[in-house]
Amino acid sequence: MNPYLVIIPTYNEIENIEAMIHKVMSLDKKIDLLIVDDNSPDGTANVVLTMQNQYPDQLHILQRKDKNGLGTAYIAGFHWALDRDYQYICEMDCDFSHPVDQLPNLFKKCEEGADVCVGSRYYGGVVNVVNWPMGRVLMSYYASKYVQFVTGLNIADTTAGFVCYKREVLEKIGIDDIKFRGYAFQIEMKFRASRRGYKIVEHPIIFTDRTAGTSKMSTKIFREALFGVIELKIKSIFGKL
Repeated sequence: MNPYLVIIPTYNEIENIEAMIHKVMSLDKKIDLLIVDDNSPDGTANVVLTMQNQYPDQLHILQRKDKNGLGTAYIAGFHWALDRDYQYICEMDCDFSHPVDQLPNLFKKCEEGADVCVGSRYYGGVVNVVNWPMGRVLMSYYASKYVQFVTGLNIADTTAGFVCYKREVLEKIGIDDIKFRGYAFQIEMKFRASRRGYKIVEHPIIFTDRTAGTSKMSTKIFREALFGVIELKIKSIFGKL
């Protein structure tokens, strides 16, 4: 069985999904792809179901009844992967903000000894972001600095959503206990892995803002990340993680 899996959560990604599937399938490295769709009203899931005829052994779909947040979609995907024999599981967005051609490099870093590899926008202090307004770049960059300060994580891009995990990490960090659903989910995953002593490395990427579809970022999601890290730190102090 192929040991490599990419999980992509979708909600109304009709403008991106077909091109994304073809792009992942065109890589020299054979990678399986799981789409976790939250009942997209635009028909995203129907496109995936149709394309399974082209990629019957590599393309999979997990259809959920409701839109319950990024974190729960990934957790459902992680369980799907753990029920099978995947050894390296990568998460990424469907909007092409994460460079698909860097997937083999994230898998390679984990094969070479890392437990977690983060596709990092801010590795080495360099900001590699395209098509974002300067205000949003600064907000994201300093949000990661804030998370580093509060949690002690030695990761430049703490909120990154382009991440590869070894199977063991997902088995051991308590994914069912993760509370957060938005971007704070990404922080909590890394924080739990770090607290368990797993080796986390970063691989530099160029992040490009979406050109099709609609961003899922909201004030509520940003607020969850802002205050959620304080809650994580307090829980860790009292041994509740």
